[in-house]
Amino acid sequence: MAQFIAAVVVVALAGFALTRTIRIIPQATASIVERFGRYHRTLNAGLNIVVPFIDRIKVEVDLREQVVTFPPQPVITSDNLVVSIDTVIYFQVTDPKAATYEIASFIIAVEQLTVTTLRNVVGGMDLERTLTSREEINTELRGVLDDATGKWGIRVNRVELKAIDPPPSIQDSMEKQMRADRDKRAAILSAEGQKQAAILTAQGERESAVLKARGEAEAVVLRAQADAEAQAMRAKGQADAIAMVFRAIHEGNPDQRLLAYQYLQTLPEIAKGDANKVWIVPSEMGKALENLGGLFAPTKDPA
Repeated sequence: MAQFIAAVVVVALAGFALTRTIRIIPQATASIVERFGRYHRTLNAGLNIVVPFIDRIKVEVDLREQVVTFPPQPVITSDNLVVSIDTVIYFQVTDPKAATYEIASFIIAVEQLTVTTLRNVVGGMDLERTLTSREEINTELRGVLDDATGKWGIRVNRVELKAIDPPPSIQDSMEKQMRADRDKRAAILSAEGQKQAAILTAQGERESAVLKARGEAEAVVLRAQADAEAQAMRAKGQADAIAMVFRAIHEGNPDQRLLAYQYLQTLPEIAKGDANKVWIVPSEMGKALENLGGLFAPTKDPA
């Protein structure tokens, strides 16, 4: 029975020693091993063997990139205004040994260093520049933090300002100013639009008047040309008619009595005009009547 108990104790001690000897480290994690209170080595991810009861794992360090949000910090600008700034730090442990032994708490150290650096950077800017220079502030913060945390085995990858909140009174004044600027721009744009509309309307009316006048002028010219062509055609027709009558008369060889009769037939047509209120009978009228009388007189039989 005593031997059985001794065997169980030996097996238990062997199992315990085995569990203390074999250490499995997760991915993206490093463990710091101390031997007799001093740094011995760093265990990387995977299966590792340590000496039980001699080696001790002090701490496990996360090697992944970490994101830390710091609470709002009051910062005074160069024009003596207090603004509240929220920051976010993206960092990664590159040397587990340095992160363990060079600084007591690198999270607190990074936070305090961010606050002091932020106050130094923003303290040299006025409020307007602070609100519009986030990228500049981020760059300066990252440079200072990366230089200071290098000896701690930490690399600062990125620094972001989440919010920059000015005092409520200043924020209200800024909102009023922005509202006034928007109203001003709207009024300017409206005035420019009305001006442009008036210019376009005037140009349209001018072009319309020009086109209308040009059309009327062309219409007058065309009407004048048409009247001239019509008068020319009428004159040509009258000339042709006169020439035809003249030619017919000469070809017919009329005597004096026939001419007198035609003259009498023309007189009523002359008197039809509105302007012919008074007209004069030519001196040849008597002679024409004598010839006409001779036309209708009975002819005497020869004796």
